[in-house]
Amino acid sequence: MTYDVQPASGQFFGATFAFPVRVYYEDTDAGGIVYYANYLRFAERARTEFIRALGCQQQQALEAEDKCGFTVRSCTVDYKLPAILDDALVVTCEMREAKGASAIMYQEIYRGETLLATVEVKVAYVDLGRKRPVRIPADLLNKLSCLQAVPGA
Repeated sequence: MTYDVQPASGQFFGATFAFPVRVYYEDTDAGGIVYYANYLRFAERARTEFIRALGCQQQQALEAEDKCGFTVRSCTVDYKLPAILDDALVVTCEMREAKGASAIMYQEIYRGETLLATVEVKVAYVDLGRKRPVRIPADLLNKLSCLQAVPGA
């Protein structure tokens, strides 16, 4: 028997990408709330699907002769309210800046209309063999640049 089921993929609403996440038992701590580091996992999944939705196959870049990929340079998280077991969350992703070898993404995590956390992530595109930043491929950089959102707009 084969099952024709696809994983969650999210979608764009204008320049904002939205990705659904369910809170599972493994995401929570002994107090029954989402462990703080798991918000970063949720944000990473949304960023990965954001890039996939743009038509970029990151695995191909990792398997190429000059293995390249995005790495997190820094991130800032502002936790506002906790998520709990079984919550249905939406993680948004907006491109704030894309140039050369780096990009800045802004993300929000919601339960319904309630904002639970914000995440700002600075990523670098890196040649993983040489461990040096390299320019983001022109076609991807163009797509990212076209999606740049103005903060607060």
